[in-house]
Amino acid sequence: MYNPINDGLERLIEVYGIDGFTLRYAICLLGSYPLNVILKRLPDKNINLKCYYILFMSSVYLFGVMNLATGFRTLFISSMFTYLITRFYKSKFMPYINFMFVMGHLALNHIYAQFFTSASAIDAASSIDITASQMVLVMKLTSFAWSYHDGSFLTKDEVQNDLVEYQRQRSLDRHPSLLHFLAYVFFYPTLLTGPSFDYSDFQSWLNCEMFKDLPDSEKPISRLNPNERRQIPKNGKLALWKVVQGITWIALRSYLPRFCNLEYMLDKKHFMARSFLYRIHYMFFLGLIARFKYYAAWTISEGSCILCGLGYNGYDPKTKKIKWNRVQNINIWDVEMAESTRQCLEGWNMNTNKWLKYSVYLRVAKKGKKPGFRSTLFTFITSAFWHGVNPGYYLTFATGALYQTCGKFYRRNFRPMFLAKDGKTPLKYKWVYDLIGMYVIKLSFGYLVQPFLCLEFKNSIKAWASVYFYGHIIIAVSFFLFTGPHSKQVIKWCKSKQPKEIALIEQKKLEENISSKATSLGDILKEKLEYEEEMMKHKPENDEMNLGIPTIDLEDIENAKKEWDLFTIEYTEWRNKRGFEIEEHNLKIAFENFKREINSDNLKRRTSFSEYLPSKK
Repeated sequence: MYNPINDGLERLIEVYGIDGFTLRYAICLLGSYPLNVILKRLPDKNINLKCYYILFMSSVYLFGVMNLATGFRTLFISSMFTYLITRFYKSKFMPYINFMFVMGHLALNHIYAQFFTSASAIDAASSIDITASQMVLVMKLTSFAWSYHDGSFLTKDEVQNDLVEYQRQRSLDRHPSLLHFLAYVFFYPTLLTGPSFDYSDFQSWLNCEMFKDLPDSEKPISRLNPNERRQIPKNGKLALWKVVQGITWIALRSYLPRFCNLEYMLDKKHFMARSFLYRIHYMFFLGLIARFKYYAAWTISEGSCILCGLGYNGYDPKTKKIKWNRVQNINIWDVEMAESTRQCLEGWNMNTNKWLKYSVYLRVAKKGKKPGFRSTLFTFITSAFWHGVNPGYYLTFATGALYQTCGKFYRRNFRPMFLAKDGKTPLKYKWVYDLIGMYVIKLSFGYLVQPFLCLEFKNSIKAWASVYFYGHIIIAVSFFLFTGPHSKQVIKWCKSKQPKEIALIEQKKLEENISSKATSLGDILKEKLEYEEEMMKHKPENDEMNLGIPTIDLEDIENAKKEWDLFTIEYTEWRNKRGFEIEEHNLKIAFENFKREINSDNLKRRTSFSEYLPSKK
């Protein structure tokens, strides 16, 4: 098929020796800025025109610049499956089935890219395929299915009891038209690299409801009609600053690999000739340079979303400032200046963290129960499969889970030594702890991400072996200290150095003395002590996960069999209640509704149909 845009780019690549991957992605990312200048100036009330414009530019990106006609087919298959199943299949299992299909479709493409393409692990980054876009699409489609399920299939009581506030705010009570849905799916500023966002945010931006809290003084006057004001506020300077940052990261990512690259690290003869300290710091810089390409892509795409208005996140009447962080996907400061494992992971790929938490982790947990081993396991597997099937991903995530646990060990036992009795006020030398923590995190994450860069199992192990697996040795020592036979003595020693614990111990001694001598007051204090001891036994840990990397909780592992037995009981009860027959009936209804929708009379109507919406119970 003749493609004039692709032919022109091929000539540029051949004549000037430009990297084709970088050129095409740069055109799409940076080209969205002038395109968004037009998009934000389209009539606010002409929603369909905006959608047609978005779809046209996405077609130019996929068919013209990227030359990915088969890639479009991949995205379209997953998108239409989600659209049809959410629209016609009236069942509580709908979001689960949708999740399995789109994740399975992604997994098949990951497998094909790894085993049936010729790109090696080192030069894979220079090849162009659709899996990166499909990864973003999976987040969109699965979150959309859950949002529609929450708004259309749950009763008011179920919404209040079973959902957290974030999920309630994004629930949908109406199914969108096909045009609006495809515009959401193929939103060109985030089509290739993300970030992902919920349909409710897109809908709110599309109809300009997002800007209803913005005072008129912040809204620009329309040039075509001086008596009207455009809804989207001016944000050109901020968007430009994001572009400057992104181009800087691109420049660094292009220049620095000549001094620090994967090939040199895998060259055993030359790399092992260096000192151990040199090698562990080299790994840190290697990971840092690899992050630059993500900083560039996510920063530029965020700036593009800001320019078109989608990044708007509210107006603060006190400071009279606008927040533009709705689709922020990276907090570079938190990642690079992190003092703990959790802080580093929270600042990285933030929208993926949200997706894993609200569309996987909390969804798998039994209603009314705290997420346990089942949620942890499914989230871990989802995150690993979402990234790909390369062994390097699994090595990094498994080790990252151990990192999370070790981070809790040290933060819980060492950090309080540098805080006052209130547990919050920093002491004189708290900065020393922070500085050491920052340095340790940099080196430890440099070690952690090597399999993520190497991808292949052999090269991943080779990379870790070049520094004698020091990261895993530290993990083993940490687990021995804080969970081994002498863990009680180690933890007791740590607490003896913590001002807050020292104060609590003194207070308890005083209360015990009073309770042993006094009568009524003593009984009250005795009950208080017993209550506090009981609460400490059942003290809840922070159950949030980042990138699907959990903490290794030995108690959860022990409860795995209980979780499985509970799942078996639930399945048996569902089957005994004729679950299969009910779902077969639901599928028949879905098919009948689909046939009715595509008949000649219905095709004349708009694609959204309110009569098929499930009624509230």
